[in-house]
Amino acid sequence: MKFIACVKLTPDTEQLAEVRLEKVSTGDLGVTMVLNPWDEYAVEEVLQLAERYDGDTVAITVGNEDFVEALKRAVAMGVGEAVLLSDPAFAGSDAWGTADILAQAIKQQDGYALVLTGKQSVDGNSGVVGAGVACKLGIPYVSNVIKIEDVSGGYAVVRRMLDEGVQTVKVSFYREGRKVEVKRVSVLSLGNGAGQFHVNFTSADAGLVQARAAHYATPEQVAFSGRSPGVRFVNANLGLGARGQSVRLLQSELDVLRYAVPLTGVLDEGTGRALVAYRKMTGQERIPYAGRKVFELLGRGAGSFHVRYPRDGRHVEADLTRQVLAEIEPGGRVRSLYTMSSGKPSTPTVIGRFRVYIKSFGINSEGMVDSNYFIRGYAIHGYAEVPTYAASHGCLRVPIPDAAAIYSWVQQGMPVDVYNEEGGGSHTVRGNAGP
Repeated sequence: MKFIACVKLTPDTEQLAEVRLEKVSTGDLGVTMVLNPWDEYAVEEVLQLAERYDGDTVAITVGNEDFVEALKRAVAMGVGEAVLLSDPAFAGSDAWGTADILAQAIKQQDGYALVLTGKQSVDGNSGVVGAGVACKLGIPYVSNVIKIEDVSGGYAVVRRMLDEGVQTVKVSFYREGRKVEVKRVSVLSLGNGAGQFHVNFTSADAGLVQARAAHYATPEQVAFSGRSPGVRFVNANLGLGARGQSVRLLQSELDVLRYAVPLTGVLDEGTGRALVAYRKMTGQERIPYAGRKVFELLGRGAGSFHVRYPRDGRHVEADLTRQVLAEIEPGGRVRSLYTMSSGKPSTPTVIGRFRVYIKSFGINSEGMVDSNYFIRGYAIHGYAEVPTYAASHGCLRVPIPDAAAIYSWVQQGMPVDVYNEEGGGSHTVRGNAGP
């Protein structure tokens, strides 16, 4: 591992030079030249890093033979290798040109881990050479660094001097209440007192991991506080019969969106039906399977049911477009959401606003279970066969295991709103509608 410091020869700022007019034309102004004070910090840091990580150190400068003095100082401090980049063509190079020269030389250094520069030079004060070198090398750049805390993980953790002061955040990761890892990262200032930080964490196990961030505040930040978010790791490959924490998380997320789902930790038939309903709502293949896309959509809160008639009080909405049935509480709040199958094209379900006029408990001669009739022979009822598409003879079929819960909630006289956003369905009430 190699650590490189880019250095420069600059006037000694502690010397008050007397400049005589007759000396100006000769270039001899009587100024003592020394290693740029800001670059001394960079040299000290590469030496400490090399000692900590058992690495090598290099100091590089651009200039004529006089600039060897800067390298001599770096070597005297302990740097192992010194490189002078000198060529008449380099004379008069601006900051961008100097950055390009340095970058080309650094590319010849095998195995370098970090390149450090001083904050700025005391003569030019531009502070842009470091950024230019990073740009030419195509590597990340961080300015105003006052301490390098770690470079062992393929990335650097540093402390920076911000407008609001220096701030380091400690992030602790917990699984099942036990601390499993701690990381310290620096805050990136966004201005106006705001900031952000990024932290990587990899989990070999599925389940809920909590990240707790604590910052050591500057005086201006002592009143700040933040909440600890939960980070969820899941096995995104769940089919019927799966069980465990990932299934519990899946069921919990579906339950939040009001899908009728058991909270058992097992991907049983009830969870499979809820998954089919969710996949209908999100435009996916209608199968009882939860892959990565399902969890990504759940994480974004996708798949919620949009109530079209919130002023209808306690009512039922049947969305023929997505083939789902929703129980709606007063105020337009979704109570439960189920998969269903409405009338096929040859025997479409009638669309419009109706009311339940009769309820029939149990199973009838046509195999309809716990039926709620809303106009003539059209009913919401359980049935043995409930495809994921429109397949009934006009009724709204629901799976038999869901029929009892729907029957107990639906009341006689309750509104039933049936609609199709794609224009399907029928306004004609047929006398032979059935299951």
